[in-house]
Amino acid sequence: MEKKVLNAMKKAGKPVRPGEIAKMIGADSKEVSAVIADLKKKGKVISPKRCYYSLGED
Repeated sequence: MEKKVLNAMKKAGKPVRPGEIAKMIGADSKEVSAVIADLKKKGKVISPKRCYYSLGED
């Protein structure tokens, strides 16, 4: 699931909301939000503005 979320973010190429990612990968937005929260703790995802997320600097 993490890989799907990260790939969707990469494909979007801009900060996206969890709901947009959920639509892109065909998943539940609550599930996507949980995955994003986990990725954010790991430093793989950043939040440039409220409720929007993008890939962290690798």
